[in-house]
Amino acid sequence: MTDISKLKAEARKSAFAIRKSAHAQGLDEAANRNLLGQLALYRDSKVISAYMPIRTEVSPLSTMTILHGQGKRICVPVIQGNEKPLLFREWTPDVMMVDGPFGAAVPENGAFLEPDVLITPLLAFDLECYRLGYGGGFYDRSFEQLGQQKQVIGLGFAYSAQRVAQVPRNATDHQLDAIVTETSVILR
Repeated sequence: MTDISKLKAEARKSAFAIRKSAHAQGLDEAANRNLLGQLALYRDSKVISAYMPIRTEVSPLSTMTILHGQGKRICVPVIQGNEKPLLFREWTPDVMMVDGPFGAAVPENGAFLEPDVLITPLLAFDLECYRLGYGGGFYDRSFEQLGQQKQVIGLGFAYSAQRVAQVPRNATDHQLDAIVTETSVILR
């Protein structure tokens, strides 16, 4: 295990505990208000990718439902396999969901879309808008692939308690455009 991999693994352990504590405080509604406010800045974005929350992730479901009602196309990530970028399948509030890898529900059917805005869950973030994920590299590969086709806005969605001084990172880690929490929006 390389030094950076070791640092990331250690950071994930404490980040899970911190996120669990923040999740228990009922902060999702305030976080979603800030997320909607930030997304309003990207009026021209037609396709928004969010995610189906697992474990103690802040839930974007209310934002997804509101945006769908406003005519936006919403999609969620679908894991293709190890070492591959994510696919993004269209989601609606009434779509049939099935269990996907790692416990996240995914739409059973639907079109695959290319998001204009990609909202990501995370374990920790820093003020430079780097995120610590679960370690699979799925989002980093997805940002790289999508970025070759068009400009994609990356937003981290988290609790403010998940902020750390600096996320351990390497050259393949994608810097987000902003991090949205229940208390603020941090811009790159």
